[in-house]
Amino acid sequence: MKIYWIKAQAPRRVLALVKHLGAPAEFIDISRGLKTPDFAALNPNMKAPVLVDGETVLWESTAIMAHLCVRESCDMWPARHPQEQVEVLRWLAWTDSHWSPAVAPFYFEHIVRKNFGLGAPNRAALIDKVADLKTFASVLDAHLRSHSHVACDRLTIADFAAASMATDWREAEMPFETFPNIVRWLDGLMRLPAWAEPWPDMRSAAA
Repeated sequence: MKIYWIKAQAPRRVLALVKHLGAPAEFIDISRGLKTPDFAALNPNMKAPVLVDGETVLWESTAIMAHLCVRESCDMWPARHPQEQVEVLRWLAWTDSHWSPAVAPFYFEHIVRKNFGLGAPNRAALIDKVADLKTFASVLDAHLRSHSHVACDRLTIADFAAASMATDWREAEMPFETFPNIVRWLDGLMRLPAWAEPWPDMRSAAA
């Protein structure tokens, strides 16, 4: 199995899950090859991550995570429980439609700019983004007040999806200080070794 990745939020979800599951994989850093014809043949969107598992080629991190769970018989994607699938899908959809767009500007200015050498964060551009972030943070915080995890009251791929851009909230200056349940949840995920350090060892990863 091969995982094509770059140091960004969507690959982080997949890399952390591979490590958490202990699944054998070859990790290929595609940072400088996203626009090549060979990679475009795997993913016409020319984005990472991409999984190649035998004849299976998958892009989109949530689909890849579901595939990995089925492959490794892990209930982080509840393949055998339709109602739990619905619950996980609800939060995956919420993450894509509401949460990710709300946290993305903070993630971009403070994390992406640093990782890709794009200069200092433009904090002025974030001023009018705070209200939207707080709107959806209120939804998640209220849910987590009575739940240990985002879905099914246990660790699922919905946690990895929702946390991927928010994990570095302190560095990204996301205003979560008034959302204690989000902070508890994010700090709890950081106690998972695979989530805290998902990136492949570049000494052993394929180039």
